[in-house]
Amino acid sequence: MDEGLHIISAIVEDRPGVLFKVTSLIRRRGFNIATITVGSTEKEKVSRITMTMGGDVRIVEQLIKQLSKIPDVVKITELTPTESVYRELAIVKVSAQDQAKRSDILNYITIFRGRVIDASKDSLIIEIVGSPNKINAFLDLMKSFGIAELARTGMVALARGTKSMDD
Repeated sequence: MDEGLHIISAIVEDRPGVLFKVTSLIRRRGFNIATITVGSTEKEKVSRITMTMGGDVRIVEQLIKQLSKIPDVVKITELTPTESVYRELAIVKVSAQDQAKRSDILNYITIFRGRVIDASKDSLIIEIVGSPNKINAFLDLMKSFGIAELARTGMVALARGTKSMDD
């Protein structure tokens, strides 16, 4: 993970307008969020927002304090890279017009433990899951083949072991 990148996980009530409140606060306060993802949790009517941001500890603490003031935010915490598991998903469409290029791309996919999720005579669509550094390394290799399109999810993360946001 990049030096100085912080992972913030918030459990929020799953109601209309909650994401708007969170993103409005981020915008008004001028925080620079690198990624933000939202999804359901194991509990009904509760969602998890995972954000990553750069900056020093004081800025992260300020964001956490500000987000804690939103009534729909149930709990918020910073996850440390050594005590959490984090992943990102990327779907990449790569030009693969000739057989030699296609073979090289397939070898890289195997090395990076990705998988082909669609193929045509001129391109491959690849799914790759891992740390942002792993995905960046894969994308750097794919640039020479020609990335036609790219979609990344942003990071999701959970604390390791039995520790949970309920504790």
